[in-house]
Amino acid sequence: MAYRVVQWATGGVGRAAIEGIRSHPQLELVGCWVHSADKDGRDAGELAGIGTLGVSATRDVDALIALEPDCVVYSPLMAQPDEVVRLLESGANVVTPLGWIYPFARENVAEIEAACERGGSTLHGSGIHPGGITERLPLVATSFSRAVTHVRAEEFSDIRTYDAPQVVGEIMLFGKTPEQAAASIMPQILGNGFYQSIEMVAAGLGIRLDADRRTVHEMAVATAPIDSPIGAIQPGRVAAQRFVWQGLVDGKPVVTAAVNWLMGEEHLDPAWSFGPEGERFEIEVSGDPPVQLAVRGVHPESVAAGLTRNPGIVATAMNCVNAIPYVCQAQTGIQTYLDLPLMCGRAAPELLR
Repeated sequence: MAYRVVQWATGGVGRAAIEGIRSHPQLELVGCWVHSADKDGRDAGELAGIGTLGVSATRDVDALIALEPDCVVYSPLMAQPDEVVRLLESGANVVTPLGWIYPFARENVAEIEAACERGGSTLHGSGIHPGGITERLPLVATSFSRAVTHVRAEEFSDIRTYDAPQVVGEIMLFGKTPEQAAASIMPQILGNGFYQSIEMVAAGLGIRLDADRRTVHEMAVATAPIDSPIGAIQPGRVAAQRFVWQGLVDGKPVVTAAVNWLMGEEHLDPAWSFGPEGERFEIEVSGDPPVQLAVRGVHPESVAAGLTRNPGIVATAMNCVNAIPYVCQAQTGIQTYLDLPLMCGRAAPELLR
């Protein structure tokens, strides 16, 4: 029997998740939550751009809970902990790219754990960066080394392919003055997730981190107008940002997570680029022997292609979707990559037996 799944929200990740659920032989889409009135009542498949599925989207939470889903893929723009608690209490397992990757030192998890206990349910934080490339792949890479001294996971992306103007302009603060961007809450917002990744890697390696953490925020401004999803970024306005988060031992970095987000590689001061390797996710393990990985294919071929279908968004969704069978079989409570078995995707339908 297939696991019954509700998709929560139909943004970029949600639409990709609906497509992934539909093609996964162990899953059945039975419900879909939407935020806006104009989506209420529409077919979930049509919202995802894949045709009619016979599943109507709704804003009625009670109706979705009454479906008794095995799992909810929870991917609204911002997480609402009260919603997650309610879903877990109802008995639905929850997979989400919005946090809870390794929350034990960063959030009050007692309420979540209690909700899981009452509902006999499981919560799993997933995604891509953080949520997979920042901790899951680095931990695998460390198995090829001894005496590991440092682990780094870093993203190099053209942010012009991220089709979320409100987020890019008003939360990430691209297009603002350097003074406005310097006062951004992004290091704290993003740091909550990336420090969970750092703490998971440290736990996997047996490292006891210092209480202090290190956060670095660097930026570059436009020297000429740069076309972007938020309109033209004018000279003197922020057009590239780098965030670095580090876990330390005796004041020295041992686990690093970083993002490099650029509005292209031209007209930047100071001059920034992705380097000869181009857009990628990069993983580096310092040990004996040292190990380096470059993850490619999850960046679009062009800005226009990314605005149509961004493979990084699809990868985020599929890391959640492919986790569902494992999460549904897991013990109750918060289950991280350190708790779950090796998870994998499914073959194309024509290859399945």
